[in-house]
Amino acid sequence: MSEDDPLDLARQIANSYRGKGTPGTPGPRRRSRPVKPARPRNEDPSTIADLLGEVVRNQGWTDKLDDQRIFTDWARIVGPEVAQHAQIEGFQDAIVQVRASSTAWATQLKLLAPRIVAKLNEALGDGTVTRIEVRGPQAPSWKSGPRSIRGARGPRDTYG
Repeated sequence: MSEDDPLDLARQIANSYRGKGTPGTPGPRRRSRPVKPARPRNEDPSTIADLLGEVVRNQGWTDKLDDQRIFTDWARIVGPEVAQHAQIEGFQDAIVQVRASSTAWATQLKLLAPRIVAKLNEALGDGTVTRIEVRGPQAPSWKSGPRSIRGARGPRDTYG
């Protein structure tokens, strides 16, 4: 075969890559690849709860989340009967705002407030709650509706 034969040239190139180069010609250089460190086998994957807990600690959200437990644990702390008639509306500056379902329950909650504060502090940490503000039920508004009049006082207007 002659050197001008393209098939012979292709075979020589292929043989040189396979390490069968023609005598006297060096074969192709092989690059050494860096060895990757093996993953430790004793390391188990982390759970999402562990990862979220780490994020909460790193961001400094632990105290805020502890304070929000008052909303989630309200029924367990005060009992189901009180929780049924008293809904938490807010929690700010260690003061809990509670809305009662009736005026009778509002009065009852005002009398029970010191005991409820003690229970909340026992469950959430001492000093978490200092006071409970109890509000009665929301009164209906007479300012809007199909038969309202601008500037009128509502149903009280008919009595003088």
